[in-house]
Amino acid sequence: MTDPEPGKFAWTPDAETIADSKLTAFLKASGASDFEELLRRSGEDPEWFWDSLLRFIGMEFYQPYTRAIDVSRGEPWPRWCVGGTTNVVLNCLDKHMATSVRDQQAISWEGEDGKRRAWTYAELNAEVCRFAGGLRELGFGRGDVIALYTPFLPEAVAALLAIAKIGGIVQPLFSGFGVKAVADRMNDAGAVGVITADGTLRRGKRVALKPVIDEAAAAIPTLRKVVTVRNLGDPVRMVEGRDHWWHELREHQPEESPTEEMEADAPCLLVYTSGTTGRSKGCVLTHVGFLAKVSLDLGICMNFKAGDRIMWMSDMGWVVGPLMAFGATGMGGTKVIAEGGPDYPEPGRMWRLVQDHRVTCLGVAPTIIRAMMRDGVEELNKYDLSSVRNIVSTGEAWNPDSWLWLFHNVGKGKLPIHNLTGGTEVGGGILTTTVHHPLKPGSFAGPVPGTGADIVDAQGNSLPPGQLGELVMRQASIGSTRGLWKDEDGSRYLDAYWNRIPGVWVQGDFAYRDEDGLWFVTGRSDDVFNVAGKRVGPSEVESLLMDSGRAANAAVVGVPDEIKGEAVVCVVVPAEGETPGEALTEALSEAVVAGLGKPFRPREILYVSDLPKTRNMKVMRRLVRSVYAGDPPGDTASLVNPEVVEELQQVVAESRET
Repeated sequence: MTDPEPGKFAWTPDAETIADSKLTAFLKASGASDFEELLRRSGEDPEWFWDSLLRFIGMEFYQPYTRAIDVSRGEPWPRWCVGGTTNVVLNCLDKHMATSVRDQQAISWEGEDGKRRAWTYAELNAEVCRFAGGLRELGFGRGDVIALYTPFLPEAVAALLAIAKIGGIVQPLFSGFGVKAVADRMNDAGAVGVITADGTLRRGKRVALKPVIDEAAAAIPTLRKVVTVRNLGDPVRMVEGRDHWWHELREHQPEESPTEEMEADAPCLLVYTSGTTGRSKGCVLTHVGFLAKVSLDLGICMNFKAGDRIMWMSDMGWVVGPLMAFGATGMGGTKVIAEGGPDYPEPGRMWRLVQDHRVTCLGVAPTIIRAMMRDGVEELNKYDLSSVRNIVSTGEAWNPDSWLWLFHNVGKGKLPIHNLTGGTEVGGGILTTTVHHPLKPGSFAGPVPGTGADIVDAQGNSLPPGQLGELVMRQASIGSTRGLWKDEDGSRYLDAYWNRIPGVWVQGDFAYRDEDGLWFVTGRSDDVFNVAGKRVGPSEVESLLMDSGRAANAAVVGVPDEIKGEAVVCVVVPAEGETPGEALTEALSEAVVAGLGKPFRPREILYVSDLPKTRNMKVMRRLVRSVYAGDPPGDTASLVNPEVVEELQQVVAESRET
């Protein structure tokens, strides 16, 4: 298999793939002739589009809605499914109990130590009902915020659904957060309860979770109850009246429990952004909105079907965790979930999990693939990956080398890589791929229908192909946050998204279209730098470094320069077998110059063992820039590898000395 020429298509759909897709079925059901007409009509008549979507995905309501969308208060403040009542659990579990889906596997789990558990839909429903009864017994109900601070266990999925079932609001927290990060977010949310575990395994080490909650509790005046899952069996302190064991709370509860009837647009999830800049923002996602958006993005656009088995190495604290928990069950699929990381205890653990659990839909982030590439194709080829028929991706921009490695070695040059970009704030994607559109490495087919996505200049004017600009939405999307938590007058929400370029939602990414109509995201717009008058996204430079074959991963930032305006600084993880030094630095510098020209020759290339990454595998360039400038690193609570900050600081200090 050979790589396509630069700018050429790597994958093109055949007629059978197009005909068999969910997108084709949706086009027929909605009356749109093709994807382009669907995009156009979704902008011209959004009520028609959203009503068509809700009917196609089979969203169930207790009381039907009278209008799918009402934007009489303006695009930032839409009302969805006006007059309708529902519950996300009605659509994820209840509706399956009278069908054959009840006997299908809902969860397939594996611990870091190799232990396995599996639940059918009927078993998951029974567990959710029992725990919902336990939560009600503790006095919880509609509108109560209950935090979830657990590893990726079956109980985490059950807790998520049980909280929603009783009308509560789930606040997912990254299981790697420390005391301050937990207390700050739970205080902002006004959380009254928290579900945790005694501990978890991380790279062979026993990591305690319950003691973090114990310490944080002293700073959370609203907290009333703590429920702990016995995962490792380690002893923990139990405070009488406050603390309860999961297994004791649910053991005497019945296997059936009523699902709370909620306004369709009532809050269901309170997901905090990673807090890489400033105070974390509490995004408010709803019963109807989040599931409808996931069903559109993952289901219709990215072709996830009933019976598919999806695995995405993540954490319940980021939006991918709830996306799998609600999305897979809402669409009748199976969630393959795993405690721990993708490369421990064996380097190819992720590939082995795909093989053993017969994963059909593999979710990845570009950073994970770049890390797995370091172990080579030999590690990957130990495993049978023939079950995979669909690869989905989000997190950050691809570089062509890693995209093609995944495409050829996992997809065997035959499977599309469905790329999605958006964020927590929109409950999913703004740009997507489909099986109706050809692909180039790292490309997007275009906007997710119903978003009105565009690429604009600083004044909000649409830009032609070839010009880099801000990625925006021109219309309300059903999955987007309903303002921000505790932002009573809406000013923080408007300033963050709608007022930066008046009249459009600014996501904070730079993008462009090519001559074939495909879209590309180059990175966060606040990461983009200007060298000698040319704006460049960091991913362009990072791709050149990694495509040289001598860098396993890289983070590139711009720093002030008296002559150029900004200069390029690269922080590089050397490829296997490469030795940091003058020869490697010269080779990498020449790779950048060859691709972008002499003005982009790096001022400095620093070498580290790893890059600072969030748990959903986004590289924190903001932190790299701060450390290089000698500024305080700021909020590092969302880092999966905080130890690398100290290493980076040491490397920068040593470079100053020489």
